Amino acid sequence: MAFIRTHTAFRRLWSARVVSFMGDSIGLVALILYVADRSGTGLAVALLMLAGDVAPQLLSPFAGAVADRFDLRRVMVACELGQAAVMLVIAVLLPPLPLLIVLVAARSTLAVIFQPASRSAIPAFVASDDLPRANAALGAGTHGLDVLGPVLAAGLLPFLGVRGLLLVDGFSFLVSAALLVRLPALPPARIAPPSMFADARDGLAYLWSHRVLRVIVVGFCLVVAFNGVDDVALVFLAKGPLHGGDSAASILYAGVGAGLLIGFALLSRYGNRFSPLALIPVGYAVSSLGNLLTGVAASVLIAFAMQTVRGLGLSANDTGHDTLIQRTVPAGLQGRVFSNLYGAIGLAGGLSYVLGGFLIDLTSPRVTLVVAGCGGLAVAAIVARRLRRVGEPPAAGGETANVT
Repeated sequence: MAFIRTHTAFRRLWSARVVSFMGDSIGLVALILYVADRSGTGLAVALLMLAGDVAPQLLSPFAGAVADRFDLRRVMVACELGQAAVMLVIAVLLPPLPLLIVLVAARSTLAVIFQPASRSAIPAFVASDDLPRANAALGAGTHGLDVLGPVLAAGLLPFLGVRGLLLVDGFSFLVSAALLVRLPALPPARIAPPSMFADARDGLAYLWSHRVLRVIVVGFCLVVAFNGVDDVALVFLAKGPLHGGDSAASILYAGVGAGLLIGFALLSRYGNRFSPLALIPVGYAVSSLGNLLTGVAASVLIAFAMQTVRGLGLSANDTGHDTLIQRTVPAGLQGRVFSNLYGAIGLAGGLSYVLGGFLIDLTSPRVTLVVAGCGGLAVAAIVARRLRRVGEPPAAGGETANVT
């Protein structure tokens, strides 16, 4: 926390992300409960998740271009205000499913634009050597605290109801915007071409032409395509082979959050001792090993521990990816690289849900998790070997000015 306290601008960004992320976690629980109660079908919930997690990723090349073309502070504030407006409309109307899906997709599109802008802003606030600590601190404050959102939602639901939880989510975006507006101006690092399509095309071309990033994109997508299925498999593992119920399933999902929190906390303190090119394949391997060992776990407690191991690996590759891009990609391209990378990951995750669901039905959740883990470990080994061959990429140029 001392690092956050001593970097004023980064502290404001960190606080804004924590507030809106926590609110969004609460809002997601409310939306799932609302759709499940209103429709009573799993398909409706699946459509909600696809609208929120997968469909907006198709716009990632253009979302990154927005981040690279305009002042990052203005982009982030506008996105947070837009998300607040959408959530307030949902809370007031509690619309039928078709309109709700459209509104959720609109909110998620704004989030897809916000993410590369927020990641691209970090090098302006901290020195290059401190980027791993900053990325890990941000991860700890968002993904690491992911487990608290459902807990808070459960505690507030009896008093506020679904509409009240949605209002809390909308208010969290307003608080975030109020924090972000106090950041210094972050103008674009280049004069953008007139065509947004040209910007999007150039971002994709750069990502594919960069030898290291090409390995990372392909490797990360393959790891997620194998391992993203754990989101689906854990509930069947808990209620099936481990003979548990809803509480047992909740415990398993909390394991990843616990591992993320521990991993990000460690990396925020010691992350600058490791190269991103070391963190990334190690993260792939450890997260995949977590799923493999979860598949053979004999009890809920052991499976929880193995999911905690998975969370540790996820914190390593998340910190490694962000630090590598911030150090080696020119400022005028970072938004598009971030957006394209994580957009591809979102699509790989959707593919994993579909294929993994079929594998669970054909075999079992244990077999599915073991296959996922083994596949991820094989990809991690290939990525490690390829990264050793291509070597450390050159820095993007002179160090970005540190704005406090």
